[in-house]
Amino acid sequence: MKQLCLILILLITHFVNAQGYNSFGARFSSMGNAVVTMEDVWSYHHNPAGTAAVKSFSAGVSYENRFLLRELQSQGIAIAIPLKVGVISAGAQLYGSRIYRSQKIGVGYAMKLAEKFYAGVQINYQGIVLSDYYGRKNTVTAEAGVIGYLTDNWRIGASVQNIGRAKLSAYEDDRFSTIFRLGTSYHLKKVLFAFEIEKDIDYKLRPKVGVEYQPINNFYFRFGAGYNPVDLAFGFGYKWKWIQLDLGSAYTQILGFSPHFSLTYSMKEK
Repeated sequence: MKQLCLILILLITHFVNAQGYNSFGARFSSMGNAVVTMEDVWSYHHNPAGTAAVKSFSAGVSYENRFLLRELQSQGIAIAIPLKVGVISAGAQLYGSRIYRSQKIGVGYAMKLAEKFYAGVQINYQGIVLSDYYGRKNTVTAEAGVIGYLTDNWRIGASVQNIGRAKLSAYEDDRFSTIFRLGTSYHLKKVLFAFEIEKDIDYKLRPKVGVEYQPINNFYFRFGAGYNPVDLAFGFGYKWKWIQLDLGSAYTQILGFSPHFSLTYSMKEK
């Protein structure tokens, strides 16, 4: 009974995240999701402009067990394929269980518009299923993002999800989440610092910070934190040739740990 009550509370408090934005890629999760300026295949789920920097075929799988509850599992995949001009990407995500489940699948395209400026767009087909009694809702949404270099080491980025404010139901004009993200990052030798603010139209502003430290070649430590609500994140990663393994967990004082894992493959550049 206690577990059922907890699940119901989580579904309410995390409803907006489940329907519109989840974290994918353990590297990004371990940095508190302050990653709107990051550039790899997992940018597909955070800022489509980031995939423009992918130089070879890349693909990854991601898993998170939120608060160690089977009912709040999250799985994701991402693929990026460089073309002669730009990079095409695709991905999918699945969150929840039979009682409450959200899913999203889509394709994106990103390219360099100037020497130090990237842009990307994405089209998704996403939906929500509320058990067997309340049915489901599916719709088409769009995303867009940009990343610019102020210097070789200093970047700024911005993205928006659900640009058209797709409607979830007619009741109280309920809609899928529209989320704006604006952030910056600075790479100082072996340390990457990131800061970001996230604004869901219906919720308070959420600031986030993240740090990635590379003590030795191919090995990384990561830390992150967010506010509204308060949470912490940590993790590590190791890259071996064309394979990168990332592990970590987020933590909230009341609900506990949310371990995450991802495996990413990047083909050797020609």
